[in-house]
Amino acid sequence: MDRRKLLTSAVLGGAAGIVGATALGSLSPEDVFAAEGASAKIKPGDPDPNFVEGRITGITDTVLFVTSSDGSLHSIRVTNGTSIWKLNPTTFDEVKVGDGLYARGLRLADGTLAADSLWVNIVNLNAHVDSIGKGSLNLDHHGQRVVAHVENGRSAAVYNNTPAVSDMSMLEAGKHVKVIGAWHPDTNEITISTVYAAV
Repeated sequence: MDRRKLLTSAVLGGAAGIVGATALGSLSPEDVFAAEGASAKIKPGDPDPNFVEGRITGITDTVLFVTSSDGSLHSIRVTNGTSIWKLNPTTFDEVKVGDGLYARGLRLADGTLAADSLWVNIVNLNAHVDSIGKGSLNLDHHGQRVVAHVENGRSAAVYNNTPAVSDMSMLEAGKHVKVIGAWHPDTNEITISTVYAAV
């Protein structure tokens, strides 16, 4: 069975109960940024019809109503085969109105996007560390202040492309970092998933 048939059966309540949450899409937060515009069949400059970004304006049953940054409106159906990331792999009940998201999937005949993967409130920031506090980093992202919280047992650091560790002690004020994390809607705060730094 191909992905389209599998997703269609999931939407219709078919045999998708046997599909694991990661069978169709990746939970890796880094993959969302690689997914944007990744389809080889899309002409340069054209939007990818199977990729949506925006903010959730409503939720009805398992359908998310999303307004993209360009003002376009989208319906995204979440199935039991959809992988959902919101700082951690999570479940649909953690998705809220007001959250931002990226979604990847397949368009159904009615225009709804059947989601393979959702990344909720995900951010990818290149920034400088202004200061380091207890449990947080104060970042400068293109002149804007961002407070990046460290969550014990979840936030990790990658130094010089080595494996991720929970130890943030090698981060230094004034240094450049890349941070993948989860935005706290309507604030200048995020929670760190992974911070990448050179030491």
